[in-house]
Amino acid sequence: MILQIRATGNDAIRRFQPRRAAIRHLHRFGRSAVAALFALVFFMMGSPPSYAAALKLVAFGDSLTAGYQLPQDASFASQLEKALKAKGHDVEIIQGGVSGDTTADGLARLDWTVPADAKGVILELGANDAFRGVAPETIYKNLDTMITRLRARNVDVLLAGMYAPRNMGELYYKAFDGNYPALAKKHGIALYPFFLDGIAGDAKLNLPDGIHPTREGVAIIVQRMLPAVEAWIGGLK
Repeated sequence: MILQIRATGNDAIRRFQPRRAAIRHLHRFGRSAVAALFALVFFMMGSPPSYAAALKLVAFGDSLTAGYQLPQDASFASQLEKALKAKGHDVEIIQGGVSGDTTADGLARLDWTVPADAKGVILELGANDAFRGVAPETIYKNLDTMITRLRARNVDVLLAGMYAPRNMGELYYKAFDGNYPALAKKHGIALYPFFLDGIAGDAKLNLPDGIHPTREGVAIIVQRMLPAVEAWIGGLK
């Protein structure tokens, strides 16, 4: 009886083996069919789907860009990126502001601060030059060199203008103020006339030093600048 049971079991196994082979064949066929289907779809589409990276920008400037005495999420770059994303723009804005920088300082660090894959730079420099009485022609030359280098790398520029303190005298502030529109015209780049528009001189929107914006002050800058930035990045995509 025991031998008969074993024999019957072996017979069952032998009978099942062809079926198991058939099942394996069907599985292989199924995988091949799925692979062929995907290949056909990709062929009809032309190529496999790809996902575009976010538009990379750099906010390059001094303490006004860096967010002097503010938390990181209150800086110009951070608030502008958030505002642009809220409007549906897929962007990444690198914080490239350094407190105390003059145009000469910016020129010295430009090449290693702006990464190779950046598409645009918001250039905000010159206020510290004015406070130190740097000659307007020197400021022009530094900004001109920065813009030239960026354009040679196919990086577009939105130039953020600045006004010199009026106590520097009319001759100085007219020459200083005129640098920005002159450079924008020379290089054919976008110009935002005055970075501190809407907050300059307002004690409620500036820190006690009367120079650097509060979080709310930066928000006003971003709000006023947003249409110009949107128009600018529209040409970068």
